[in-house]
Amino acid sequence: MRKELDIVVIGAGHAGLNAIKEIRKVTDNYMLVNGGELGTTCARFGCMPSKVAIQLAEVFHTRSRYGKYGIEGGSDLRVDSMEVLEHVRDQRDTFVDLILANTTDEMGDELIDGYAEFLGPRKLKIGQRVIEAKAVVVATGARSYVPPAWRAFEQDLITVENLFEQERLPESIAIVGMGPIGIEIGQALHRLGVSVTGIEQGTRIARIDDPVVNQVALDTLSREFPIWLGEQAVVRRANGGLLVQAGERSVQVEKVFVAMGRRPNLETLRIHRLGVPLNTLGVPSFDPTTMQVGDLPVFLAGDVTGSTATLQRAADEGRIAGYNAVRTYPVAFKPKTALSIIFTEPNVASVGFALEELRADEIEIGQIRFGPIGRAMIMGQNRGILRVYAEKDSGQILGAAMTGPRCEHLAHLLGWAVEKRMTVNDVLKMPFYHPVVEEVLQDLMHEMSRKIFGSGDSMNQFQRLRLNYSQSVRVS
Repeated sequence: MRKELDIVVIGAGHAGLNAIKEIRKVTDNYMLVNGGELGTTCARFGCMPSKVAIQLAEVFHTRSRYGKYGIEGGSDLRVDSMEVLEHVRDQRDTFVDLILANTTDEMGDELIDGYAEFLGPRKLKIGQRVIEAKAVVVATGARSYVPPAWRAFEQDLITVENLFEQERLPESIAIVGMGPIGIEIGQALHRLGVSVTGIEQGTRIARIDDPVVNQVALDTLSREFPIWLGEQAVVRRANGGLLVQAGERSVQVEKVFVAMGRRPNLETLRIHRLGVPLNTLGVPSFDPTTMQVGDLPVFLAGDVTGSTATLQRAADEGRIAGYNAVRTYPVAFKPKTALSIIFTEPNVASVGFALEELRADEIEIGQIRFGPIGRAMIMGQNRGILRVYAEKDSGQILGAAMTGPRCEHLAHLLGWAVEKRMTVNDVLKMPFYHPVVEEVLQDLMHEMSRKIFGSGDSMNQFQRLRLNYSQSVRVS
């Protein structure tokens, strides 16, 4: 059977669903093809259920501070890991149901269950059906990478895809890969009573580019569980469990959590039939401003591109791909300011340009520690550091890296500042309150203003603020 379509979207994750939103504005002659369970990566096993687990772990961990607060009985609290996992799954199912109710549940014949493969740029085979379309959006997502040599231990390996399907939490676990997923899950499991050892082949955790922030984050997280850096992990069976070796160190564990990166889901697509160059991950070359593959009527979006996986990025790329798929000439879109937030305690975040992307002689780096910040002291979470990069000549904020309390909020403020091309003095014109964690940003901006513009600028800044205020009063 053949059917002529305007657009085929492959994959019903956030990227694919956002592509559909743009496509629907132009045509209803489209098809969404999805193999496997519906429901996005974020809702099923990514952002949302992991944050439920992190929240439960943080709530339980607060008992460690009860003694200094004059609260007794904290040591008697216990975790029922079966109940914890059941709660996570209940919340997960709610998130999935909400996604489906507002997306695929509304679809009829437009939604096809199956795996597509390319016969050509405009021709696809889905089961026994051959379908032609004017354009195709590929949004098939990605999965956890497991080294081939480790697959013999598959029953004792855990990834994000199956973590919350476990009946209970293991007694002990090695987290191999201390990227964003590894350190979030590692800290959460530790706080829920699991004996955790973190192992990272590189020298950085959580993809932190700034060496100062990396060290502070490493020192802070290492207070809770050991993190071994700079050695490749080797796994073998021993004593009824798994022995994980990293250089001269080793640990016997019940399970291994594999967080060694993700690989695009491309195998069933036969994407080589497009006849364009593929990178080492099998991803065809594409324009990240249009999401178009070469000059073909094929567009990529989301985790399948092999880039850093975030829901917002996947959604943006899906919208760009969908927008361009229904147009004769693709439109290039300026990417939004880079923003990464890791929900450990303390948070780890980065904004805008990474330090390694900037020239040392052209920037001013300001830094401040959270130790003396009043609100952070009240919360008992005053470990961490904030580093901001600004242009020496203009004071324009270019990027930042940080680890500390409530950095999920600081990162957004600084992300908006970078996006709006604000200077350190522009930030100082914004209102601040006391006592809040955001005061750390105000203190740092004052210090950076003095470094960039001179010691007299703070008074000049104050005078300008007074002038602006008096003018607004007269106008009103």
